[in-house]
Amino acid sequence: MNVYFDNAATTPPRKEVISAISKVMEESFGNPSSTHSFGRTAKTYVETSRKNIAQLINAAPQEIIFTSGGTESDNMILHCAVKDLGVQRIISSRLEHHAVLHALDALEQLFQIKIDFVQTDENGAIDLKHLESLLKNDSSKKLVSLMHVNNEIGNILDLEKVGNLCHENQALFHTDAVQGIGHFTFDMEKLPVDFLSAAAHKFHGPKGVGFSFVRKNSGLQPFIYGGSQERGLRAGTESVHNIVGMCTALELAYKNLKEEKQKILEVKTNFISQISKLFPNVKFNGLCGDLTQSTYTLVNIALPIPKEKALLLDFHLDLNGIACSKGSACQSGSQSGSHVLNEIQSEVHQDWPSLRFSFSMANTTDEVDHLIKIFKDFNLK
Repeated sequence: MNVYFDNAATTPPRKEVISAISKVMEESFGNPSSTHSFGRTAKTYVETSRKNIAQLINAAPQEIIFTSGGTESDNMILHCAVKDLGVQRIISSRLEHHAVLHALDALEQLFQIKIDFVQTDENGAIDLKHLESLLKNDSSKKLVSLMHVNNEIGNILDLEKVGNLCHENQALFHTDAVQGIGHFTFDMEKLPVDFLSAAAHKFHGPKGVGFSFVRKNSGLQPFIYGGSQERGLRAGTESVHNIVGMCTALELAYKNLKEEKQKILEVKTNFISQISKLFPNVKFNGLCGDLTQSTYTLVNIALPIPKEKALLLDFHLDLNGIACSKGSACQSGSQSGSHVLNEIQSEVHQDWPSLRFSFSMANTTDEVDHLIKIFKDFNLK
């Protein structure tokens, strides 16, 4: 049995998404910027998708800017906030995705802006009191960038609470919502969020496409220069088929959200129960073991296995058809370990092997049973 438990890295596209993409590629190859009928048809696909995505998160169509994915969306918002809006100070956390952390490094060098990192506790939870202290008594133009759902440990940030805190202290608020969009509902009309990043392949859409939510009248100027696409912010011919695929995926995600969330939650709950019985000392990294404070889509565990034996664990799982991750998939080739786990784990737990299992509606409790059996075989050898 082959089991895919790495949905936080990427999700398999739905059949309906593949069909929608194929249909557009076969029937509408025109350039959306062309004024003839072929171009107008392609443009209609793009703008209809923009309108539908906006409705799903209760935003205005002009607030949706199509990008190549979460990394570009993060970079665009952070760079433009500094370049165009005069942001002089950015407050973030050391647990962010590298799309944010590396962008901050570059901005610090290029523009000499001040970067501050809010404190987190041993579970990776953001210290809101420390955030408030960083925001107060500072008249410089500020932006806070904190992710909605941590891609490695699953912690959920209270966007409303953080956004209100930012706005009370005259700071802009950006959230990397790559792991949240399509899995949780968003009402951008009510949420005190100025900028948001999303990627289609995290909610069963195609890779290479995403979007930024940029609140209207934000003042952002072009990030990529060329034509006038995407309200002039991002030049380049739109990837029509991918945009339609993303829209289809998001529509289906929210249409089926209640049913699929319950199914995935059952898989996660079953996994937590079984792994806790097999390894009574298992450590749930971050808040992923708390069903009320973490996403229902993933679990990240540190196992009490001797270091020398742990070296064989990844090989054993892969050999038995289990796809999971040692941390963020973007860092799977790195030997330095997860920057998130390095930040929050004790020395004892850093010596244990940590694995992230992330679930989708395609997973079943039978697959969890299979995984537990593989763990038992490994543990007994």
